[in-house]
Amino acid sequence: MSKEQGMQEKGMDRRSLLLGGVGLAVAAGSLSAAEPVASKVKTPTSDRIPMYLPRTEFVLEAIVDIGRNSALGNGPLGERRMVEITGGTFEGPGLRGKVIPYGGMDRQLIRRDGIKRMDALYELQTDDGAVLTIRNQVIVDDGKKPRYAFSAVEISAPDGPYAWLNRVQLVGMHAGSLRPERQAVVIRVYKLV
Repeated sequence: MSKEQGMQEKGMDRRSLLLGGVGLAVAAGSLSAAEPVASKVKTPTSDRIPMYLPRTEFVLEAIVDIGRNSALGNGPLGERRMVEITGGTFEGPGLRGKVIPYGGMDRQLIRRDGIKRMDALYELQTDDGAVLTIRNQVIVDDGKKPRYAFSAVEISAPDGPYAWLNRVQLVGMHAGSLRPERQAVVIRVYKLV
């Protein structure tokens, strides 16, 4: 039996191996978003409309200082809390500045199944004075390994050099906490391309 025949018996052929390599290349970010990607996922339209895998580009990292955690009581969905956003800094390509002190809150819901839903609304001020409003809606599952902590991020920017932030879809990661050294969390934001 040839090597190729053995691979075919195991459900593998050269085409499958090649397509698998393309998938790995996309995961590594080596293909542009404009190139269709062969996918193992089949939908009713995937034979006619090419499937594209989204890629991301780094936008910024924010170190957000947090303060008092206020319990708001239990509700039908779980425990409700509010956490003060007391300051911090942020930086990314072409972006740099501070988290406006006491300029926002993080409303949290600890669901009965252990999932944490966070809805943070706060402002950043760039070094050149522009004020960006951030809304970061996060889902955290500390029970998963690795920890699942991703978000949909919306940035409202004024006209000018940061207006491009109003025209892109942003996603984020609640990357972790700096405790006990600092009462702060690290947020990383990416744009889908």
